[in-house]
Amino acid sequence: MPHRPVSLHAPRGSVAADVIREGIDALLVTYAKDMPLQFPAEVLTAAQQAAARGVAAAERTDLTTVPFVTLDPASSTDLDQAMHLERTDDGFRVLYAIADVPWFVDLGSSLDHEARRRGETLYLPDRRIPLHPEVLSEGVASLLPEQSTPAFVWVLDLDSTGEIREIGLERSLVRSIEKLGYDQVQEDLDNGGAHPMMLLLQEIGALRAAHESARGGASLNVPEQEVVEDGDLIRLTWRRPNPIEDANAQISLMTGMAAAQLMLQHGAGILRTMPPAQDRAIDRFRRQAEVLGIPWPSGQAYGEFLRSLDWHEPAHLALLNHATALFRGASYASFTSPEEVPSDPEQAAIAAPYAHTTAPLRRLVDRFVLLVCHAHVEGRRPDPELLAALGEIPDAMTSTGARAGDLERRAVELVETAALAAWEGETFAATVIERRESKEGTRVEVQLTDPPVTAWVPMDAAIGAVVDVRLESVDPVQRRAVFVPANEEAA
Repeated sequence: MPHRPVSLHAPRGSVAADVIREGIDALLVTYAKDMPLQFPAEVLTAAQQAAARGVAAAERTDLTTVPFVTLDPASSTDLDQAMHLERTDDGFRVLYAIADVPWFVDLGSSLDHEARRRGETLYLPDRRIPLHPEVLSEGVASLLPEQSTPAFVWVLDLDSTGEIREIGLERSLVRSIEKLGYDQVQEDLDNGGAHPMMLLLQEIGALRAAHESARGGASLNVPEQEVVEDGDLIRLTWRRPNPIEDANAQISLMTGMAAAQLMLQHGAGILRTMPPAQDRAIDRFRRQAEVLGIPWPSGQAYGEFLRSLDWHEPAHLALLNHATALFRGASYASFTSPEEVPSDPEQAAIAAPYAHTTAPLRRLVDRFVLLVCHAHVEGRRPDPELLAALGEIPDAMTSTGARAGDLERRAVELVETAALAAWEGETFAATVIERRESKEGTRVEVQLTDPPVTAWVPMDAAIGAVVDVRLESVDPVQRRAVFVPANEEAA
């Protein structure tokens, strides 16, 4: 399967950008019946009214003098999180501000119902379909620099090893002083001139990653697709997330684990769940590692083993593609009483209970988790209206997520074929990542490294083998690229 892209923004004004825009316009027509693309007029009006709503400062902690910073892709304007990190006498204090979307989106309002229809922000190659109107998501609710913004602030006190000792959550008014971008921050770190808070983030992230490893948590160390300009064309390349992005993700994971802990303690909330990998899936994966000649020590957890793989190695890349079978069944579980708490609340990939709570501008469920957790911290029962809504959110997330995933997959196929058009007739080296037999014959799935796409080819080869394939034809309209063995005679 193709790796999920982190950025597919075709350069505007190029031939490829026009092809992609027209293709996605046509693609969206097929989704128009089931997927909300434009906001209804009454929702836009409600968003304008909510944006003009004053912030009840008396009911909030004033943290506007605390120098928060944000860390995101440089082009982002829907900023969910801001952080302030500091070293204490015996550890660290993390102040993690999350956009207070509930302040602008009342339960039961037209904004709320529209968000439940959408589920999440969709990121397509040439556009974004937001969860909330942009006057909120990229305006007053976004943690933009030099703007006083309402936020939920997680107060997480850590010991010297990075373990959480105390959890707090308060509604505050915050003011980010700087918008930092991943690439520039990493460049500064590599050159020894980094922002002091980014040095702390790097340190805390490493400690949290060590805890993840000790818990048996696992993550796939795979690159992502990125589009770069090449004259009037585009080409796909690999993008490996910067190390500082991994550290930043550890702060978000830690916060999600803290939210889950609170909700489990108090008997109401929504968890992000994933069942453990089945023994047969792990056994199969172990056999695949053996076939590919990659040693997997018997006492080593599969999460630690995955972290040791390097996608630059063809055999490792093939094995990482197979590892997706270990990360299946992700879902949500809501509960409104201790009796309803799931019997196994652990998110298996993280190896701990976990909740989505750090991206309310872009994901529906986070808004509800924040409200529930805040009620727990204040020592009160969540409002009946909120508890009633909890049971509806898992289904909303599942249905909208499946729809969004299908659209994003088709959009990626469109970009891939647009990028491949310039390579028709060329031969590529590729790694075999899957092999299947049928009445029609044997075929293999291969992973190309340049450009970074996958394809099925009618041929036989062992998994992990490096083979030569030729791009026989490309049909951007049908989003179809046909590869054949390189030694097959051209038509």
